[in-house]
Amino acid sequence: MYYSIHFFLLILLLLITRFFYIHLFSNGRRHVKLPPGPKGWPVIGALHLLGDKPNQSLAAIAKKYGPLMHLRLGTIDMVVASNPAMARTFLKTLDGDFLDRPYTTAARITYDAHDMVFGEYGPKWKLMRKLTSLHILGAKALEHGATVRQEEVGVLVRAIRDAATVNVPEILSCTLANIISRLVFSWRMIQAGDEGPASRFKDLVNEAVALSSQFNIGDFIPSIAWMNPQGVEGEMKKTHRKFDQMMDEMIQLHVNAAGDREGKPDFLDILMADGGDSGYPSPLSSNNIKGLLLDLFIAGTDTSSSTIEWALAELMSDPALLGRAREELDRVIGPDRRLCESDLANLPYLRAICKEVFRKHPATPLIPRVAAKDCHVDGYDIPRGTRR
Repeated sequence: MYYSIHFFLLILLLLITRFFYIHLFSNGRRHVKLPPGPKGWPVIGALHLLGDKPNQSLAAIAKKYGPLMHLRLGTIDMVVASNPAMARTFLKTLDGDFLDRPYTTAARITYDAHDMVFGEYGPKWKLMRKLTSLHILGAKALEHGATVRQEEVGVLVRAIRDAATVNVPEILSCTLANIISRLVFSWRMIQAGDEGPASRFKDLVNEAVALSSQFNIGDFIPSIAWMNPQGVEGEMKKTHRKFDQMMDEMIQLHVNAAGDREGKPDFLDILMADGGDSGYPSPLSSNNIKGLLLDLFIAGTDTSSSTIEWALAELMSDPALLGRAREELDRVIGPDRRLCESDLANLPYLRAICKEVFRKHPATPLIPRVAAKDCHVDGYDIPRGTRR
């Protein structure tokens, strides 16, 4: 214990010394005009201002410093755009300058950033994005998958109707996981009453999201990341090993059933034709494929489930809001049929509710991008390496 305390104090002294050296004695960096923002404290910067709801905290800070502000989070520079015009500048005009994401501890789960969410911009990343857009998220792919979504929602409705009590998170996760698995593997991942490996996948997804959402000081002060002061990295590696074992089992089941899909390739067949290092001719590795599949399941199950839960909670807590939404549904849909995706265009109030839920309850933690070169925005300098 004695040596541990002194080791910690030594590390803290080195960090403070480094801070003062950079900010007081280093004149090598040219002068830059950064956007306005809070000054922050030594070493931790403005981390203490984020709180447990960073999106709301940043919105409050932006009221003081304007639509473009600079924060020093630990030893990391970050800029925040908080109005539509400024967001458009970063997401459209300067999108090509902010293609990469920083490597964080969360990338441990997704095969050390070999996936699409945390992966480095390059040929493999572009191929994964192209295949996903073409076969999962594109207009034709969404139209092709409409039948799968409709059938699984039907299963959901019947399960709710027949159940004495409903575990909303559980039943939503099962439905969403089955939609994704039918598009990717051509079979339902979770069957009623099944307790096998596939049915436990949703528990791993929840575990991965919880770990990824945890604050990790090493992500903001990289010089101490090697110490793993909070023990998060060990948990990440453990969860990754569970995911990897389960993913290998599911891919092997898919390969064994290749004859059942003769002439009807699913998304994993397409990935394996364009990717894989296990005898498949492709520039993608097996880690790229498994990382991309993991992205799809996490993005398609936990985040969607939590958003729907928040929507239900908001509606149940406001009877007037719920009544107006039901009135619109009764008027447009009527009592004799089920809501279809094509009806959404005629349901502006329901769409407004969804957008407000997205705004109030973000489903994922902040995942920034990194400036690949120096930029200039609205008269301010954005140095290379700054996150936004």
